[in-house]
Parts: sequence; C-alpha cells; structure tokens
Amino acid sequence: MRRPVAIMTALVLFGEAVGIVLINAVLATVAENQNMSLAGLEPDAMSAGTWVMGGVSGLLLVLCGLIALIAGIRDRAPGRVGRIVLIGCAVVHGVLGAVTVGLVGWAAFAFMMVVLALLVFTLLSYGPDTRPQAQRPELTPTAP
Repeated sequence: MRRPVAIMTALVLFGEAVGIVLINAVLATVAENQNMSLAGLEPDAMSAGTWVMGGVSGLLLVLCGLIALIAGIRDRAPGRVGRIVLIGCAVVHGVLGAVTVGLVGWAAFAFMMVVLALLVFTLLSYGPDTRPQAQRPELTPTAP
C-alpha cells in the first residue's frame, strides 16, 4: 500500500508544481500589465519577483515529488535530508491550507489537506519498521 501512495504523492506534487508556476505566471503578467507601483516598488520588480517566486516554489515541489517518487520506486525510506524536506513540505501545506480557507475557499483547503495527508502517510509508512525496545535484564530464578 505504501508504494502506490508514495507514487501518488509524487504525481500530485508534480501537478501542484505546474499549477504554482502557472498561477505565478498569470500574477506576474497582471502585475506587469497593471503598471502600478506598490509602496514605491517598480512594476518590473514586482513582476520579476513573482516569476522568481513561481520558479523557486515549482522547483521545491518537484524536489519533494522526486524524493517521494524515488522512495516509492525503491520501496525504501528516504534518507535523513529527504525526510526533512518532506516534513518541511508537509508543514508548509498545513500552514497554507489554513491560509487558503479564508482567502480562496474550502475547495483549495480540501486540496491542501489531501496533499498534506498524502505527505504524512508517505512519511509514516516509510518510518522505521521496528523501534528498539528497552532491554530489560532477564529474571532468572535464584536458588536459595
């Protein structure tokens, strides 16, 4: 069950990366066409910043998707850095989910929570199989 979930997580993150880049492309175009400044900031700087934000966000989502995809293909847990990246991605999705419910609506919130659930399930399913148990000294009967 964990392999298909990890691969599904990767595919969803790849799709989300494309969506984020497209949304930022639209926002950059609108900022450039408005030709307005925000607190003295030039429209070209706002447009360039939006393009950079979209590109960096898309690359980070692709990185998270690749980590999940490699874990799914190999059927092994990601390394320490990979787990940290996926945990960071899960935290960002949780925070953005809370923000989007007020700004965008419940559908965007539901999508963010589905991605969060996929990330958490991927992380938990590839956790350590067994935890080391505390070693107790065995009680042996002593002769009186």
